Amino acid sequence: MNTGSDRSGEAATVSGPSEAESEVPGAPQERGLGSRAPEFIKARRVLHVSWQVGVFVVGLAVVVAGIIMLPLPGPGWVVIFGGMAIWATEFVWAQLVLRWTKRKVTEAAQRALDPKVRRRNITLTVIGLVIVAVLLAIYLWKFGIVMPWKIKDQ
Repeated sequence: MNTGSDRSGEAATVSGPSEAESEVPGAPQERGLGSRAPEFIKARRVLHVSWQVGVFVVGLAVVVAGIIMLPLPGPGWVVIFGGMAIWATEFVWAQLVLRWTKRKVTEAAQRALDPKVRRRNITLTVIGLVIVAVLLAIYLWKFGIVMPWKIKDQ
């Protein structure tokens, strides 16, 4: 695996802006990109590569479990993002994917709070419920309530 370093036994990390470079005081700081492995692990190349392999395998198992949960009962997307978070402790690409995902979720949440969007969603929900109620009333009018068991026979 390429850790981005030319020297053996050293892993490169890309760090974000320091606190002094932060544009907004009091804003939450994003951690720098790169490995979050302990220093004694990053100091030894073989140990660091085996750490990365272990993190990848555990993250892969969690992501696969999430994918299996998508059609089955269970919190599939939450588990998939949990696996991505495990990968993000070691891999820059996963950190970038998680940052992008957080940004998109925040944007979607802001759009959902827009009064026009809320009115539209409420209107569509009411229309959908009215259609379901009308179809249910037509079904009950035509066929009535038929129990799947015979109460009179007991």
